[in-house]
This record gives sequence, C-alpha cells and structure tokens, in this order.
Amino acid sequence: MPDDAAAARAAAEEESAFSHPPVDADVTAAYGDHPDQVIDFYAPRPGPESAAAPLAPLVVVLHGGAWRSRYDRRHVTPFADYLARRGFAVANVEYRRGGEPLIPGQQAGPGTEPDGSAGPPPAGRWPDTFDDVAAALDALPALVREALPQADPRRTVLTGHSAGAHLALWAAARHVLPADAPWRTDGPAPLRGVVALAPIADLEVAEKLDVCANASLQLLGGRDRFAERRPYADPALLLPTGIATTLVQGRDDLDVPHQVAEAYAEAAAKAGEMVGLTLLEDVGHFPLIDPAADACAVVAEEIAQLAW
Repeated sequence: MPDDAAAARAAAEEESAFSHPPVDADVTAAYGDHPDQVIDFYAPRPGPESAAAPLAPLVVVLHGGAWRSRYDRRHVTPFADYLARRGFAVANVEYRRGGEPLIPGQQAGPGTEPDGSAGPPPAGRWPDTFDDVAAALDALPALVREALPQADPRRTVLTGHSAGAHLALWAAARHVLPADAPWRTDGPAPLRGVVALAPIADLEVAEKLDVCANASLQLLGGRDRFAERRPYADPALLLPTGIATTLVQGRDDLDVPHQVAEAYAEAAAKAGEMVGLTLLEDVGHFPLIDPAADACAVVAEEIAQLAW
C-alpha cells in the first residue's frame, strides 16, 4: 500500500491533469457507425516552441482510462492541444470501452460510477475495443487527407497513455498477431515509432499487480478466457515488431507501476529488440499527459525525436 505522502501526491497529480477544460477539435470525422467510432483532429498551431516545416508530423493519440467508458477522449484533449501548439498535427481516437458511458455534463474521474455503483465497471469490450482501434488506424490515412492537409502521414508517431498505451503498442504489432487474428495485417504499420506512456504493456504482470482493479483480466473476458486471448492482445507476446518504440514511465506511478513497462522492455530484449525506457523520477501516472507538468514536455520531446 502507498504511504500517505505518495497517495496525496498522486491525488494532486490527477487533480491537476483533470483541471484543464476540454479543447474542441478543429475537425471530427467518423470511422464507423457507432457514436464512439470517431477521431478528433487538431491542426498544428506553429509557435515559438514548435518546429517550422511545410507539413507537420502526425501524432495519433489513444487515451487511457482502463478501457472503461467513464473515461473518454475528452480528458486528453488538453494534451492533444498541447502537442498541436508544439507544431504537430494530432488525431485523437475514440473507441468502444466497457461499462456505461458518462451522462452529459458528468466529469470523468474517481468516484461513483454513472450507474450509481461504487465499484469500477467492466474494462473493455471483446472484441469491440480491438475492432475499433484496428478500424481507426486503417481509416486514418484517408481521413487525414481530408481533415488535416497540413499533416505528413509519412511521419506518423503513435502514442497513448495507460490503457491507451497498451492499445498503441498492440496497434503497432498487428503484423505479428497470430495468423487467425482478424486484426492481423500483412506488414508493419507505416509508423515512425511508438511512444507509450505508462503503458499497461504486459497484461500478465499487470494482472499480478492488480492494475486498475483487474482491468486486464476484464479486457480479455475474464479468468476463463485470459490465457486463450492473451496471444491476440498482450503486447509483451507480440514481439519483435521492428518499429521504434519508447516507453515513458513515472517511477512513482501508483496506477500502473513501472514494473509493467520494465517487463515489456525485458520481453523485447529477449526477442532481440531494443526498446527505449525513460523512467522519470518523482513522477506518477498523470503528469505525462498534463500540459502543466514538466513530464509532458519530456513526452513531447520523445515524440519529436521520432517524428522529425
């Protein structure tokens, strides 16, 4: 159990990350018929902190929230806007998650669930969550041409936070999925790289550490299906990818402990692939997506190293 000081700091970090008002997208486009099958696009806003270029690199963002509906893409819109202000074109992807969605006007965050219960709803939908991420990435090139002519899709970096970082790593590994996986692709995704932020990158280790109240177990449909479905869903089993990958992790993260990212990096090394791991001292879970935090600038720099 975390001590009182660590818990208080984690709570303050979360409060700061969720204190920013949502930032409306420049364009929203659908990649399917479900209300959650949409992508928000943010045009680059060049300024003193951004690099000047005829076309801007594209950053694709997959939000976290333990694959649960109470967290949607709105909570990372300040992060998306932060990246846009640094000169990136940004695509913020929504996807179907588990449990009931928020009611209009309700703020995502800890507390009572939308259905009035005290405990967390189920995490993720099988196979819908994976269907959506695959469909979104497949539809993205055409949508970007229409919505963001300022973007250079040849310089695409995929990023995500927490559960979204799991999905980012998974999306970059579709070409190494089992042959019977419906999401498998013939070749690697055309990415400059992946920057995974506090990733739930090894589902078995995450389950042993009870990350996000057994969210990994729920994502795969429960204990009876966990072992059967892991080869189709666990990034730690989908290596090597041949795609440049960097993990950014707060050493003091209480939500997704650094051991999860380290387990993925170790699995990659055993598979013959070097994965970057940036461990940030005195940083927890949420500063990585908080524009007010120094850690967010580190994240932007890691993305820039791959994109530019």
